[in-house]
Amino acid sequence: MKCSAVYPGTFDPFTRGHEDIVRRAAGIFQRVVVAVAAHTSKTPAFPVEERVELARGALSGLANVEVVGYTGLTVEFARDRALAVIVRGLRAVSDFEFEFQLANMSRHLLPDIETVFMVPTEKFTFISSTLVREIASLGGDVSSFVHPLVEAALKRRYRKD
Repeated sequence: MKCSAVYPGTFDPFTRGHEDIVRRAAGIFQRVVVAVAAHTSKTPAFPVEERVELARGALSGLANVEVVGYTGLTVEFARDRALAVIVRGLRAVSDFEFEFQLANMSRHLLPDIETVFMVPTEKFTFISSTLVREIASLGGDVSSFVHPLVEAALKRRYRKD
């Protein structure tokens, strides 16, 4: 496909599920920009700069993927960078209602930008950043849920001294 896409999110932390979506999107789109949201209503465990670096590390082998931090509206970010598609991941039916509203709002704001929903590979559908953070904060093993760089960062973040 000749168009480029943005995959926006908080990515706190970047999981194997996120990685799966990006790898598959990179096979479809000419270029994929992973846009790490700096300002969010959530209180992230990692600052945006670290989330960007962790995602870059996890995706380092993908030549057509770029990871950047951003602020503001996703549709404006996409428009300003000539990204025609917003990629959103759907893990479960429960994600759909919010994502559907978000896609319709995006279409209302900028009708030229399309939203594409991607479902992660089945083995990643249960992984969420929230659960990964909780497991890591309690000293659990998250190695199968995140890239080794992310695992190391989580261990540093939640180290019990």
